[in-house]
Amino acid sequence: MNGRAVAFWGVLSLAALLGFGTGLPAMAADWAWSLPNHVPEPRVPADNPMSAAKVELGRRLFYDTRLSGNGTIACASCHLQARAFTDGRALAPGSTGALTHRNPQALANGAWNATYTWANPALVSLERQMEVPLFGDDPIEMGVTDANRAEILERLRLDPVYPPLFRQSFPEAAEPLTMATVIKAVAAFQRSIVSVDSRYDRYLQGKAALSDPETRGMNLFFGERAECHHCHGSFNFNDQVVHARTREVETLFHNTGLYNLDGAGAYPFPNRGLFEFTARPEDMGAFRAPSLRNVAVTGPYMHDGSIATLAAVIDAYSDGGRAIRSGALKGDGRLNPHKSGLIARIGLTPQEKRDLLAFLGTLTDETLLTDPRWSDPWQAER
Repeated sequence: MNGRAVAFWGVLSLAALLGFGTGLPAMAADWAWSLPNHVPEPRVPADNPMSAAKVELGRRLFYDTRLSGNGTIACASCHLQARAFTDGRALAPGSTGALTHRNPQALANGAWNATYTWANPALVSLERQMEVPLFGDDPIEMGVTDANRAEILERLRLDPVYPPLFRQSFPEAAEPLTMATVIKAVAAFQRSIVSVDSRYDRYLQGKAALSDPETRGMNLFFGERAECHHCHGSFNFNDQVVHARTREVETLFHNTGLYNLDGAGAYPFPNRGLFEFTARPEDMGAFRAPSLRNVAVTGPYMHDGSIATLAAVIDAYSDGGRAIRSGALKGDGRLNPHKSGLIARIGLTPQEKRDLLAFLGTLTDETLLTDPRWSDPWQAER
């Protein structure tokens, strides 16, 4: 087990941990974060503490299609481990086939996010975020409704694995298996998905070296020429970060000049960013800057998956935005009046673009993509 991975699972097997087959009550599981020095511990909600049993329960629920209304998709259907918990599509189909409006986001290191989804300042916990795919109806994703909620919970009760896991995970609850505890368990599993073992992390610890192009790319990234660090300069390579020692939380959203439909800054409905919550013109097209960890394997990119390759993303930022020459989305985003002042034409050279791309490749955590702690437990048992 990798020493830089997120959770210490202990030496007991899960069966022993939960008391299966022993005739004794299950013992409470401890949880400890094991992180490199440059990564602070995340903030964990007081009403949903971490435990090994709860994370294992959440893992099973995350991969269980029975959690969707019609039993056809799981959380994992749109968040594949091999792709750093994205799915390789611009938009993802929900349980009824309707496509999401936005690109499925990577889940690793979500424990440190200040807000969730692409542009909702009100979603400030993984527990609240989980309600969106479960209960949302525009579009329908998991398709949980008041009409099918009892049926879904009964599906879980009938599986002999679940009742003891719920009891172990929520020992104080009069009824451990409810939709509220389902949400808490999945949130705990998501909180456990931590990516801190990239080659860049090892470089910071003196355990790996970067090549000359990667080093030049790193200097570009953190320097004032490319200016990437203004929105992606934290240990998590984003700018909305909260951790156990955080006192003030910044929730920044940015218009990066992707669209300008009418020459006055319009973005295509329903992807108009923070504007959808504030109705302020200056918030049109403002979205949360996602973490760039594992970015080489999480394409396509941007809030709507409209840029296919990482090289093309670098081109757009080098140009100070994107100009769409024809079609329904025609417009020059470089001239968007609401574009962030951080997005300006910098005119990177071809070599600089290659160097930047090389550095971004060092942010891939190969352990994350294969570690069995975050894999499909049902597949392993088939």
